[in-house]
Amino acid sequence: MVIIASMTVDRWSEGRRASVGIDWTADEFEDESCGGTVGDAPLHEVEAVRLARLLGSLADPVRLRLLSILLERGAACSCDLEAPLGRSQPTISHHTKVLAEAGVVVAERRGRWTWWSINPDSEDIVRRALGASGGLA
Repeated sequence: MVIIASMTVDRWSEGRRASVGIDWTADEFEDESCGGTVGDAPLHEVEAVRLARLLGSLADPVRLRLLSILLERGAACSCDLEAPLGRSQPTISHHTKVLAEAGVVVAERRGRWTWWSINPDSEDIVRRALGASGGLA
């Protein structure tokens, strides 16, 4: 098994901090003819930049909690995120902006409110990150 990306997620549970490692593997890139692990299609620069931005956006406890709420509910209004996250509206706006710029969440305007949901293109990696941290799988 070849690991192509790895990150550590800090998780708070019952007032204690625990670090959990997440690895992404590339079994499909193994070349059995020579035993090497060189991929047929290495990660292109554009893909690497997108993946780095996406993984960087996940590296915050508030954003991980926000994403777990969105995965559980499907979508949520910005106004409904203050209480469960224990953060002010401006702070929530900052975190949703970071996630949106990374392509992790998408916004939908409903009247004067913004509803957020997980971008379907990013849902798998979000589920894997939260599943590895003990959140939703």
